[in-house]
Amino acid sequence: MATNAIDQTRRMLSLVTYLRERPGAHVQDVARAFGITEDELISDLDVLPMCGTSFRGGDLLDIDTDGDRIWWHNPDDVAEPLRLAADEATALLVAARAVATLPGLRESDRQALVRATAKLETAAGESGAASSRLSVTFEAEGGVFADVDRAISERRRLWLRYYSPARDELTEREVDPIRLFAVGHTYMEGWCRLSEARRTFRLDRVAEIRLLDDPAAPPELELRDLSEGLVQPAAEDPEVVIEVGTGGRWVAEYYPHDSAEELPDGGLRITLRTPDPASLRRLALRLGGEGRIVAPPELAESARTAAREALAAYDTV
Repeated sequence: MATNAIDQTRRMLSLVTYLRERPGAHVQDVARAFGITEDELISDLDVLPMCGTSFRGGDLLDIDTDGDRIWWHNPDDVAEPLRLAADEATALLVAARAVATLPGLRESDRQALVRATAKLETAAGESGAASSRLSVTFEAEGGVFADVDRAISERRRLWLRYYSPARDELTEREVDPIRLFAVGHTYMEGWCRLSEARRTFRLDRVAEIRLLDDPAAPPELELRDLSEGLVQPAAEDPEVVIEVGTGGRWVAEYYPHDSAEELPDGGLRITLRTPDPASLRRLALRLGGEGRIVAPPELAESARTAAREALAAYDTV
């Protein structure tokens, strides 16, 4: 079952308490106790050392594993009551109020956050007074994330308008969300009812989103391993070189590549690998004057031939 971001946060908070009480716990036993795989547990353990009681980088959790057992080396150091400086209290209060206004946030989570904020305000006293004069507005992606997270939690279908830079168009579709994940950007994986296939959507390309009353019912799918990236070309795949102008720079963002060299005109020389180089002819046609295939020569000539044939077809209309 897919785990949403809020559930993962809850689990990691519980994990800290669990590990404090069980020094040297076995990875297998901890994973079983939390109902997750050992790989998921190791992923959580990779995040925990970046957490701690200080915003300034000190007092971080010193937790590591040898693959068999988990060791927390400084539990006593981080167990002391947290003392916030005025700027830290202000930052926390501003952030908490902003998160509480996110659309799509589950009401139980919103109320818990409101109660925690009230306690922090009381504890901060005059030190936190400045926070009432500050506010934060999240950009669109924050609202999209909250709606997707809520849809996953409530098992509801989503309607969205999605921008595809490759086709430079907006499409409307209904999606049964499966999970949220981050690989450079934040993505939603879901079952697209328009294409009747599994699709991945980048949250900052969602122009509009709405929760539907229809229940989400994606088919049983094996989750892909994304530890090596969203798309994973093989080292033995043929190499292709493409040069794009400023209007085609999105190719480096959209396609996994080995290198992207800046060109004097503001464009890029992109080197990538693909098991099917011929599939890039369509990319060359979409780019038009904003791009061309440079190598291999036979693919470049094939793309030029396809472009000439397309132009000839227009001339006969």
